[in-house]
Amino acid sequence: MKFSIIIPVYNRVEEVRELLQSLMAQEAGNFEVVVVEDGSTERSEAVCQEFAARGLDVKYFYKENEGRSIARNYGMERATGDYFVFFDSDCVIPPGYFALLEAALIENYTDCFGGPDSAHSSFTDTQKAINYSMTSFLTTGGIRGGKIRLEKFVPRTFNMGFSRQVYERVGGFREMFSEDIDMSTRIRLAGFTIAFIDDPVWHKRRVDFRKFWRQVYVFGMSRITLKLLYPDSLKAVHLLPAVFVIGCVALIVLGITVSPWFFAVLGAYFAGIFLGALMAGQSLKVALMAMPAATVQLGGYGCGFIKAWFVKILLRRGRDVREEILIRKGK
Repeated sequence: MKFSIIIPVYNRVEEVRELLQSLMAQEAGNFEVVVVEDGSTERSEAVCQEFAARGLDVKYFYKENEGRSIARNYGMERATGDYFVFFDSDCVIPPGYFALLEAALIENYTDCFGGPDSAHSSFTDTQKAINYSMTSFLTTGGIRGGKIRLEKFVPRTFNMGFSRQVYERVGGFREMFSEDIDMSTRIRLAGFTIAFIDDPVWHKRRVDFRKFWRQVYVFGMSRITLKLLYPDSLKAVHLLPAVFVIGCVALIVLGITVSPWFFAVLGAYFAGIFLGALMAGQSLKVALMAMPAATVQLGGYGCGFIKAWFVKILLRRGRDVREEILIRKGK
């Protein structure tokens, strides 16, 4: 089986270097690397040529900026493999990744797979704290690949793959936020098999909490877009960040106006995050930073969710999501 690794890139030269270096170090795997530069002003072509000269099967393409989904589709159109694998450009791949992936697909083949992400020891303390928040059961319900989950796992493009047959029948990614969740849903509705393969990648997170807030705020808004596309896709676990925001406001107001004991509820929750991070092997500093990271994650997602719910569901403002997708696809 030949894998085609599809990597959309936008102004991430050094990250591409680290990613390609990790692919050079793979212990096994028959794969090609397809890098699609999506209108970057800082191009990674020279880096790709450097690794190609060192023996890595890497193909570089440059196109005008149209978004990461269209860049992935552009790469798939030019790929030669039987199975497409997707990484974000800020990922680093452990040496045994493709050996484990190939063995897993041989033993129990699946049309589509997804895997977890984690933090490398070299990442900054902020990135490690954000990583813990993004993967902890207390903040996400385990939906990003945890062993205990409140909802079934959905593959995401930081660590995801599917067969050429899936692509030929389902088509490519839509240019929208949470495009990977949309793609996974379409694959499932088409009758293909989807499985979780516990083969993690090292995924760099945002370098500060301000950028992290913007990221998760968009995630929260896009969850409403997915609900409009797939009415049954909204689960109880997706409501928890909004409940967190409303609950925090209520507890703070009650703590100020009724009794300080209401603050104890918030204290117990954040103490759980702190202790969970320590038990997961994080340093004292990272465990302390995990508390504001969780606040940013749940608060940002919850605020984005509440705003999109109010505007798109209650007020019915904005273009219908199906119409948006057709326009983006040029139809």
